[in-house]
Amino acid sequence: MPLNDQQRARLEKIRELRAQGIDPYPARSSRTLTAADAVARFAELEPHLGGEPDPEPVTVAGRVVSIRDMGGTVFSHIRDSSGSIQLFLRRDAVGPEQLAWFKRYIDLNDFVEADGHLFRTRTGEISLQVTALRLLNKAINPPPDKWHGLTDVETRYRQRYVDLMTNPATREVFVTRAQVIRAIRRYLDERGFLEVETPTLQPIYGGAAARPFTTYYHALDQTFYLRISDELYLKRLIVGGYDRVYEICKDFRNEGIDARHNPEFTMLEFYVAYADYRDIMQMCEELIVFAAKEALGTLLLPWGSHTIDLTPPWTRMSFREALLRYTGIDFLAVTDQPTLYRLARELGADVRPDTVWPRILDELLKTFVRPALIQPTFVYDYPVALSPLAKRKPDDPRLVERFQLFVGGLELANAYTELNDPLDQFYRFLEQARDRARGDEEAMPIDEDFINALMYGMPPTGGFGLGIDRLVMLFTNRQTIREVILFPQLRSKPEPLGLTEDLQPYLDLVPGVQDSLACEDSPTEANSA
Repeated sequence: MPLNDQQRARLEKIRELRAQGIDPYPARSSRTLTAADAVARFAELEPHLGGEPDPEPVTVAGRVVSIRDMGGTVFSHIRDSSGSIQLFLRRDAVGPEQLAWFKRYIDLNDFVEADGHLFRTRTGEISLQVTALRLLNKAINPPPDKWHGLTDVETRYRQRYVDLMTNPATREVFVTRAQVIRAIRRYLDERGFLEVETPTLQPIYGGAAARPFTTYYHALDQTFYLRISDELYLKRLIVGGYDRVYEICKDFRNEGIDARHNPEFTMLEFYVAYADYRDIMQMCEELIVFAAKEALGTLLLPWGSHTIDLTPPWTRMSFREALLRYTGIDFLAVTDQPTLYRLARELGADVRPDTVWPRILDELLKTFVRPALIQPTFVYDYPVALSPLAKRKPDDPRLVERFQLFVGGLELANAYTELNDPLDQFYRFLEQARDRARGDEEAMPIDEDFINALMYGMPPTGGFGLGIDRLVMLFTNRQTIREVILFPQLRSKPEPLGLTEDLQPYLDLVPGVQDSLACEDSPTEANSA
């Protein structure tokens, strides 16, 4: 879309500033205090100032978010990442020329830097009485029509920078996200875990049931995959001799996009030697409680119309009990695919006739069990066919030592007592291969190198995976995963912004470009000849 009148007016102001010898994009700032620090400084000094301004000059800087022109006085708020502060420009303090310059050249969205003295206005607001002001960045785009918040959802996701600029609640979500990740690292680091990094590009994908993204590695002349999980590499590290390892990483799954799924997402995985799924269940509870206290300061979380209480201990329920309670199906008694398919369809599950038995179970769990689990609930002891990397229960080889954590109808975590028998693991891979041949695109391929690693020996190990994005959804009461990912995947828009052609006439405003353009337009000696 073409440049609008406001954008063209701002570009002309850039032209005028350049003509005055003023760089609208200087490289440096002399800020001495953030907005929050400036306000805090005056609040601390005020009792000792006797109603006078702070005699010590300070310099603040930030984006202009409001301007009120009162004739001989201008009130303007600027904002930085710490908060906002009001600038007070009075003709007799800054001089008539500086005040007129501000009114002519400063617009909303510009970045400015102001020197002055802190004081409190008659209305009670801590402000900066400006003595000098400089432009730090001339914004060409004005803010959205409603400065109080960008409301179009798709635009908020596509232009997250505008969303962050205009919606304080959005900024707070990502502050909370950072606090959650910091708390998770602190919990694990204090308990002797080693943070590691494993490959994002993998020759064989594994560690989860998912369809991968495929790419081609030209230097190696080989097809590679974006990882769907880092599990198999982390367990190789347990084989190698580390007892406690973790990674917070990006995973990629070539699947649909909905309120709970984004093809690129963030996972925490950790592995503990000489532990089983009961130990990991306890650690999971402790970790999430610790993160909630650190990031939120409370264990009571608003979630839609519910209030979730994270106070331990959390409910524990076997997979068999959960499925019986919410579907009436005993999967230990219904072991053939046709019968399970018929029962699932009678309940209204969305499964195709060729869906393999374990995928039908998984769909029943997602459709009927998960939405009912609002308060924190561990569902444990899964069928072996659903868990190709988990250890069988010694007293019932049809089941594995696995649990999932559900909160607010979200699946947050998945954990096992890890399978460390290389022959059993090889058999499970073969079972996956058979499911793949039957049409299950999410079944894992055989990873012979991982089998080889297990043949060197892996101690009893507990493993754990936590969806960081979904945990942040829960902690910030956001009902869609796109709200907690800074730049979520979106379908490309059919029409570009159209800036390439519209900005061409203004390239002469860039220092040095005018000479370059003149050289390009001039005929070369060869052409002249």
